Formats: sequence, structure tokens, C-alpha cells
Amino acid sequence: MSGRTQARACPERTCVGCRERAAKSDLLRIVAVGDECVPDPRGTLPGRGAYVHPAVVCLDKAVRRRAFPRALRSPGALDTTGLSKAVAVVAEATP
Repeated sequence: MSGRTQARACPERTCVGCRERAAKSDLLRIVAVGDECVPDPRGTLPGRGAYVHPAVVCLDKAVRRRAFPRALRSPGALDTTGLSKAVAVVAEATP
């Protein structure tokens, strides 16, 4: 026996809103495209990403704390209006 376990490790990320660690698959990746925050559900868009729970509460906390420009290393403020609409749709679809 080599001592290895059969279960694979699940990558974890930290939500920029509530600062809780969760599985990467449970969080929504956010990417800056120009001066706008865009959701990246497939995780394939280029650039630095920030993760947030797909819940309106966590998104509001992140916006209030100005976490997106800091996490994405953006020099100025980022527009999050389209992002809030996308998160609201995802939150409604999730049971």
C-alpha cells in the first residue's frame, strides 16, 4: 500500500464577498473585461479571476467592500450592473 487515498482533492477558492472557502465548482468565476465585471461560468475566459457565491448577498458584500477591483487588480472602478443581473438569474435557478 502506498498510503494514497482513492478520493481526489477538490480545488477550493475563497468567495470575495463573504470570505468563506468553498469548492471551486460551488462558486462563480468573475473576470474583468474592459471596465466591466463579467461572469465566467465555464471558467475559460482569459485573465485574472475572482470567485463569488452565486448569491445576491455575497455579491452585494463584494461590491460594498470594493473587492472586485482589488481581486482583479484593476486600476479603476468596475461596472457590476450586468453581473448583478446574471447572479440574480443564477440564484433563482439554484434550488
